[in-house]
Amino acid sequence: MSGASGTPYAAAVLRALLDAGEDVDLVVSRASRLTLLDETGLPFRDAHWHEDLGEWLSLGADGKPGSFGVDLARVRYWSAGDLAAGPSSGSYPAKGMLVVPASTACVAGVALGLSKDLLQRAASVTLKERRPLVVAVRETPLGGQTLRHLVTLDDLGAVVVPASPAFYAGATHIQDLVDFVAGRVLDAAGVGHRLYRRWKGELGGGSADAAER
Repeated sequence: MSGASGTPYAAAVLRALLDAGEDVDLVVSRASRLTLLDETGLPFRDAHWHEDLGEWLSLGADGKPGSFGVDLARVRYWSAGDLAAGPSSGSYPAKGMLVVPASTACVAGVALGLSKDLLQRAASVTLKERRPLVVAVRETPLGGQTLRHLVTLDDLGAVVVPASPAFYAGATHIQDLVDFVAGRVLDAAGVGHRLYRRWKGELGGGSADAAER
């Protein structure tokens, strides 16, 4: 997680990864802690990460407690300042990396290979090891510098997924829109899920689904 707005996207992706039985190495940047506090009112502390993460993942996209049950046994947390952490090395086993949400500062750092913290370093490692890197950029409008950085990431093999929800899936709640973006991130990473209704080539399918609800 980087410091861009969009912590509900990160929560939806993380819940879906755990539902799919995936082990997760979690890195939360310093800036993202401020965003999380601003968007949810919840802190994220290294010493209490398990408790704080569980409380955060129980929230819906509207910031209210939801009915999400999450088993955190498969989550391993690494401090963003720990450059000796497992994900900082190419020999550490990993299927790939998802940056959700991705700020323009994070995009620039990864594109330029700065590795100023564990998040950027792990992303650089993912690229050099030719593993899947999915970057869910959350910014609008996009300036020329950021666009060039995104093209650089694409050239390096990353998949850029703008956090822009679609409406053909029959969304009736904010969570539906969040889940669509999370689902597209997981699609790019090759992780199975059931977060949104897929397009079937039938016009009006989304409105029909919404009417049934």
